[in-house]
Amino acid sequence: MKSEREFLMVKPNSIRRGFVGEIISRLENRGLKIISLKMLKVSDEQAEKLYEIHKDKIFYESLKKFILSGPVIVIILEAPRAIEMVRHIIGNTDPLKASPGSIRGEFGLTVQKNIVHASDNLENAKKEINIFFKDSEILNYELDAQYDL
Repeated sequence: MKSEREFLMVKPNSIRRGFVGEIISRLENRGLKIISLKMLKVSDEQAEKLYEIHKDKIFYESLKKFILSGPVIVIILEAPRAIEMVRHIIGNTDPLKASPGSIRGEFGLTVQKNIVHASDNLENAKKEINIFFKDSEILNYELDAQYDL
């Protein structure tokens, strides 16, 4: 089965609350391969590109302010059906509607500050990866578990 790439951002509140290891562990335990990862402070330009789809919405400025409020961790994950799998692991955007055991279901408090962001389709994954990563930062390697997929 062909692998696909997924973009995931661990948001500032997750870092402040100490959830980084738990989030990464859950992704790795499901067989998702991390092909790039870095901690950074999102720039205004990156925030505007990431949330471009919400530019005309009432919550845009508060969303942007939140993502600029502290460091984030950006990750590129790779696996067959990576987007579908990550969306399942993180749960619904609304923590109250997220499945028990999902990242947002366990740790999320509000819709806007919902612990993580992940791309919802291949096109957005490619766009969001390009906002935060250069091609030279993306690694290609094999995981032993890949032979079990």
